[in-house]
Amino acid sequence: MSRITRRHFINSSMAAAAGLTTVAGCAADAKKGPAVAVAPGLKHRRIGPHDKIRVGLIGCGGMGRGDILTFLKYDDVECPIICDVDDKMIAEGVKVIEKARGKAPETVKDFRKVTDREDLDAVVVATPDHWHAIPTIMACQAGKDVYCEKPLATSVGEGRAMLNAARKYDRVVQMGTQWRSNPDFAEAVAYVHSGKLGKIRLVRCWAYLNWVHSVGKPPDQDKAPDGVDYDMWLGPAPKRPFNPARFHFSFRWFWDYAGGLMTDWGVHLINIALWGMKVGMPERVSSSGGKYIYDDISDTPDTQFAVYDYPGFALIWEHQMTAGCGVDGKEHGIAFYGTEGTLTVGAYGWEVAPAVKDKRVPSEEEPLPAEKHESKYPDAGRPQHVRNFLDCMRSRQRPVEDFELGHAISTAAHLGNLALRSKATIIWDAKNERPVGRTDLDNQLLPPYRAPWKLKL
Repeated sequence: MSRITRRHFINSSMAAAAGLTTVAGCAADAKKGPAVAVAPGLKHRRIGPHDKIRVGLIGCGGMGRGDILTFLKYDDVECPIICDVDDKMIAEGVKVIEKARGKAPETVKDFRKVTDREDLDAVVVATPDHWHAIPTIMACQAGKDVYCEKPLATSVGEGRAMLNAARKYDRVVQMGTQWRSNPDFAEAVAYVHSGKLGKIRLVRCWAYLNWVHSVGKPPDQDKAPDGVDYDMWLGPAPKRPFNPARFHFSFRWFWDYAGGLMTDWGVHLINIALWGMKVGMPERVSSSGGKYIYDDISDTPDTQFAVYDYPGFALIWEHQMTAGCGVDGKEHGIAFYGTEGTLTVGAYGWEVAPAVKDKRVPSEEEPLPAEKHESKYPDAGRPQHVRNFLDCMRSRQRPVEDFELGHAISTAAHLGNLALRSKATIIWDAKNERPVGRTDLDNQLLPPYRAPWKLKL
């Protein structure tokens, strides 16, 4: 893989499959966004106020089924087709859609039969992370809007390619981090923005999750289970024998397919931290950690700490598998530490604790009152997040978690892993999206794809 720069990404056309010819068109600058000329052959349907929105699902696992059921909460949505490489997952997808709507969708095992379908307005990409980039880019090229699960991709380079494709083909794109649409989090962030906490010098994000268990040491198998197109499941990832520990759900704990808890939960929590602080990519990142608890075949750390430097404050990420008890006894959260108090927020709600002042220093200022607000949204904002995407499909406005925001947040998580794996402090050049002076990390910024799959630059 030759050295990749941000300029290459912006100026290059993206193709993402064996033998696929890049669709011609006029690229828009990734930072400016809006309208572009539509290439010949693209099917763009202007959705009328009373038209049904037709959505195809790519990836019928737990997240995919949860996402499509959320879409089908709304009467203006139909799902005529679903796709998965595993017949069992397809059967589960059919079951939930048939129960929700009384009609079974069409089923396919090749995602291109979804992205190429002309009667769809959007696709939901809920595959393992290593399969986010190619279907998303191809859907954009085919004139479809995209709701893509988090993290945006497995690398900084893929995320940039996805963002550029969305801008080039003028698509509405939403990353599936539903906390961004949760009114509880919006209230907490508004409080942070009010200035009542004083000067915020530190933000801390943690995920101490006791439901993440060891994958063990199962042996490789001669073949995948019946009904699984394993070569298609691997796609651009390296060729490896089938192993159940690397497959459904636990793919998250292998570098070939994902980024561990840093990208799985880090994207959720870092999202809120950066929203509260009104910042994007960091200036410097360092990280430490490893596999201190689990002796198994997984790759990603069960314990990790990362420190991010931003202008005027620092951000700390930390995760521990099996713990279940983090800051103030909470398994997860985001804490904003200000000179006047601390605000902590999570899926449980949010609260404010006043700073403890030195009683030896007289002050006439009233201390910040303590507050506690329990969550009013047990669904974590998922319906609101999907509704925002659907409404933006009609208005053609940018949704709340547009890929430009999703790319910046996912990049922060990727940089935490990059610092850990390279055992180096990363000085980040945000303009060119490269670590300063580290050309040796190109393969982690944009890992090479297994033939015949490619991101053609």
